[in-house]
Amino acid sequence: MDQLVIDTPLGPMMLEADEAGITRAEFTWMENLPTTTTNPILNQCAQELQEYFSEKRMFFTVPLSLSGTDFQMKVWEKLQEIPYGETTTYLKMARALGDEKSIRAAASANGKNPIAIIVPCHRVIGTNGDLVGYAGGLDKKKWLLEHEGAINKNQLQLF
Repeated sequence: MDQLVIDTPLGPMMLEADEAGITRAEFTWMENLPTTTTNPILNQCAQELQEYFSEKRMFFTVPLSLSGTDFQMKVWEKLQEIPYGETTTYLKMARALGDEKSIRAAASANGKNPIAIIVPCHRVIGTNGDLVGYAGGLDKKKWLLEHEGAINKNQLQLF
């Protein structure tokens, strides 16, 4: 696995890739990780994220190499169907998976998403419209949704 750390408006992100695609993209506070690479997949990912943060990209084309349970993979596929600038709820996600009783399992799989932003788990909110659950922190989730225009700055409170 190759790794690369990039700077973003939300702090450093660690990107990881195997020969097939991106395996991980997460906010990090780890030090001494590589800041340059010759890996073309990591370089493409870094470029696409830079374009996203510069408001020049609304969807990603970098190949992904996700690994999880069958259910997690289904959830992560559904996440990738949520359009830029839109949100859905955990309940709607569970219904889209075929069973609204799977809401907790869907939320759990959402929380285990290893590829932040590109697999847009930040676009899932609570049924009542509250920002709930984000591995990177609710402040980052709020920023990402505001960045995409899915919410306005005064629409949601973190608590």
